[in-house]
Amino acid sequence: MRKELHDRLQTHIDFWNGGKGSLILIPAGNVELYNTSGYKDRFYNPQIMFDYELSRTRGVLDWPTDGLPAIRPNLGTVFVPAIAGQDFIISDENMPWPGEPLTRDALAGLKDIDIDRSDIMKLACDFFRLCSSNKPDASAYLPDTQGIFDIAHLLYGDNIFYDIADAEHKQWITDYLEDVCGLYIKVSEKLKRALGEPANTMMHGHGREQGLYFPNAGVRISEDTATLLSPAMIDEFVMPHIHKASKHFGGSFIHFCGRHQYLYEAMVKDECVRAIDLGNPEMYDSRWLLEKCAGSNTVFYGKLSALDNEDWKTYINRLAALVKDTGARCVLRPDIFPSGRDECNRMYEMWHKLTE
Repeated sequence: MRKELHDRLQTHIDFWNGGKGSLILIPAGNVELYNTSGYKDRFYNPQIMFDYELSRTRGVLDWPTDGLPAIRPNLGTVFVPAIAGQDFIISDENMPWPGEPLTRDALAGLKDIDIDRSDIMKLACDFFRLCSSNKPDASAYLPDTQGIFDIAHLLYGDNIFYDIADAEHKQWITDYLEDVCGLYIKVSEKLKRALGEPANTMMHGHGREQGLYFPNAGVRISEDTATLLSPAMIDEFVMPHIHKASKHFGGSFIHFCGRHQYLYEAMVKDECVRAIDLGNPEMYDSRWLLEKCAGSNTVFYGKLSALDNEDWKTYINRLAALVKDTGARCVLRPDIFPSGRDECNRMYEMWHKLTE
């Protein structure tokens, strides 16, 4: 590893060990989150996927940012459902889309699935072998494994909402979610072994070209579907599995899109959740988000919304003051940022000075 990247990694370790200040991941240009041009070829060819992912990180190497260059086999949210036997659709216009939901009979065999025989698992493992043999200046991380309830929804379809609301089906849905949780854990263990990553640590780029090192968490859990549930349903059908999977891997990094204050509070209160990201931070008050994280010692990782007509200097000053005032720990992916290297360096230095 280059010295500058080794120094950044040490900054991450110091941050998690209680070091002063917060981190910032400043993009080196406008890198598309999902570029689907030629995606079908990338999906089925680990070498093309590897070369493309690596090309996204080139600007990060000597850029003023705390982020580490990060790559992954970008196989979409269908990854675990495909291992479970669900069909999916691949095109050059969209990310992979799940096929028809599976029947209860088909889902009954989740515990017995041989994940090593899965074609999509082989694609991920081949990608990791390329990482091992090429030793790039970038850290690999796991494909999108989603979360337990999200996987359960993808596999079973919207019937899951009827079943969790019907006492007659409670035992079946409880057993089903337990099986999905077991599959999530088994798949994650396999991937981490293939990557050569310890069970309780990880690098994660969250779909982007810059990653964060987690010395105290081994998986990311994404639960977008849970925003459609009531607080009681979240407590009964979502949080127990988040806690179980998180604890199994020494902690987790959590994500969800949409607005659900109860879900956010439930997640940050879980002792095994180390950091949380929101797909739609503009739906929340930034102070409230940071206060909730500070109260549970959870790191806020991700974007915090800019105000109308706010320039990057005003934005950084305002958010740094919020971080200091709330006592929150933050890894900021700025909502606005300058384009030039010199100004990005000023942004980087300002954030660190103001949050120490």
